[in-house]
Amino acid sequence: MDNFVPKIAVTCSNPERGKPYAEMVGKYGANTVIVCPDESSPDLGSIDGFDAVVLSGGVDIHPKFYGRQPLSGIGSVYNERLDDLEIKFARQALDADMPVLAICRGMQILNVACGGELTQDLSGHRENPERTDGIFDSETESNFHRIFISPGSRLSATVGSGGFVRVNHRHHQGVKEAQKSEHLMSSAWSMEDGLIEALESPTNDWVLGVQFHPERRGEIPPHFDKLFETLVFKASNTI
Repeated sequence: MDNFVPKIAVTCSNPERGKPYAEMVGKYGANTVIVCPDESSPDLGSIDGFDAVVLSGGVDIHPKFYGRQPLSGIGSVYNERLDDLEIKFARQALDADMPVLAICRGMQILNVACGGELTQDLSGHRENPERTDGIFDSETESNFHRIFISPGSRLSATVGSGGFVRVNHRHHQGVKEAQKSEHLMSSAWSMEDGLIEALESPTNDWVLGVQFHPERRGEIPPHFDKLFETLVFKASNTI
């Protein structure tokens, strides 16, 4: 078992967008497979053969997946094949008690997969509203704000500290407490508007979702690298 190298799925809309997440996971010794929707593989959507899953950032989730109609005039871009793929991956991983790290859109996917809902447009909540199409390239500037991480949570134990911290954000949708899945627990909140900044499963060994982007090194404290390191550690000890 000392030589076991875990195989971790990184879900995303295309390989280029998956690279930053795969590089952070690979930094800690795991093999990564970037998993994207594929028109030639309609049955794609199985976690068989993987030891952990990263649900990455990306475009908005279509509201039909949480029983709502899209709002008009907010400029959202959707990728329903990606939504379907990631919701399947999230549910299968939870059922298998597989380690999951869900980032930004990924945290929202985790909430939707567990029966929660989303706020489709946060522009009325934020002083500096984000782009409404949910698409950010590597040159797009992030915004920053303070969050509070609950001491004693899995997130706090993973990164080694709780309390207040400054993080980035690149999203215009989010999860309010009233929209949180009853199967998940919130463990961090924005100090600006009270939106949930982290979710975790109280019944799984290690399932964490964060609304910020720890893969964007230099924008966030270095101890958040522990999210990727711990994911690999957990994946290495799943069998």
